Amino acid sequence: MDQNKTPLFDAIREYIKRKPAYFRIPGHRFERGISQRWKDVVGEEIFKFDLTETPLLDDLHNPEGSIKAAQELAAQVFGAEHSYFLINGTTCGNEAMIASTAFAGQKIAIPRNAHKSALMGLIIGGAVPVYLQPELSLEWGIQGGITPQSVEEMFREHPDCKGVMVVSPTYYGICSDLRAIAEICHAHDAVLLVDEAHGAHMYFSKELPEGALEQGADMCAQSIHKVTGSLTQSSMLHIHSKLVDVGRVEATLHIVQSTSPSYILMTSLDLARYELAVHGEEMIQNAVALAKQARERINAIQGVVCLGEELLGNAGIKALDSTRLIISAKKLGISGFDLLSMLEEDYGVDLELADFLNVLAIVTFANAEEEISRLVAALAQIAEKHRGEKELENQIQLPPLPPLALGPRETFFAQKEEIPWKDAVGEIAGEMIAPYPPGIPVIYPGEVVTQEVMEYIEGYRLRGRHLHGPADPGLSVFRVVRG
Repeated sequence: MDQNKTPLFDAIREYIKRKPAYFRIPGHRFERGISQRWKDVVGEEIFKFDLTETPLLDDLHNPEGSIKAAQELAAQVFGAEHSYFLINGTTCGNEAMIASTAFAGQKIAIPRNAHKSALMGLIIGGAVPVYLQPELSLEWGIQGGITPQSVEEMFREHPDCKGVMVVSPTYYGICSDLRAIAEICHAHDAVLLVDEAHGAHMYFSKELPEGALEQGADMCAQSIHKVTGSLTQSSMLHIHSKLVDVGRVEATLHIVQSTSPSYILMTSLDLARYELAVHGEEMIQNAVALAKQARERINAIQGVVCLGEELLGNAGIKALDSTRLIISAKKLGISGFDLLSMLEEDYGVDLELADFLNVLAIVTFANAEEEISRLVAALAQIAEKHRGEKELENQIQLPPLPPLALGPRETFFAQKEEIPWKDAVGEIAGEMIAPYPPGIPVIYPGEVVTQEVMEYIEGYRLRGRHLHGPADPGLSVFRVVRG
């Protein structure tokens, strides 16, 4: 296939050239109905691309023309048999993978560090989760990988499990041993689903870990917008397997995708695929080189660490995406949360996230050396100001997984009631609690609140730490299932 082609982009340009008398949705009629205040800042040409289905522009839910051709080009680039444009983000890709793999009452293995879209997929399809616990790096307080041994053990206990989902790479760039996990899954006639939201770029550099499809995954969902150049909310779903019911996946995508898909988002996917196909190795090599330079310069700062190869082989970590900079100033007594604030407020350096011990910087092909220098200089100045502080220690230990009383779908539709949190032991949780860090849920909807879970969460609550999930973040009350 000719990867220089951009079929959807070209089809829209041709349509615009025809200057039709337009009586379709959307109502702004190309650029004419857009606020002049907005056009004065950004120009007007992009608004002409905000169109809807026409015979020339194709239909995402029944592609036969330009969208079909664009998706086929994407499949070739990523080594898939089928690829689909997603305009509801990787969220809808995860939902479609889960809901099309295991149906009501069937089992599917889900990692505890999965994005909340995994829970949505369980609610939509009605499958019963078998939870897998990722390993933890206690020294650095971050999530590790899912080990092949834990997957093998899961199948011994649940031989009827239809599939396994793994998040690889994680937000921190941590990769599990997908090749070994894929072999285990296929030995049990189960499919391997990979939330590869953060890994689309890995297919274009030999210096990065292999992509999920290259390691035997049956399906994966990628956020093309995160690091490879499309617009926010645009993603792709790829299938490379004879075990997957393609028709079922497509039917599920009809449920979880908008019936009014954005042609601007789809065009951005078409063009991002073109750039990756034609210039991808150069693009991603630029990111790898910038990240390598940053890591070396940061590690030269006394008291600051940018993690790298020392993580490999520990906590289920098979490989690491080197374009993710996990930076810690714990030796200077500075928490990740404080370091993030200092960098943003005092130095104008905006990073992706923080946990108790670390901050995360994401380097892409579009970063510049000047930005790396600003980050390094800011860290050096912060380090100079905090010499001699007492080193922070991490004390993260996860409690045992609580028993599952109700499936996520049953729990979602069940009657719920707010009770005092102190009375929650023995009750069926109606909502999730994920103490942060490490951001791994210790209680999911439908699970029984155990004494161990209660004590663990209390440790966070009493220290004023962030609790993600509950409607009352202060946890004076908690929603439980009633009736």
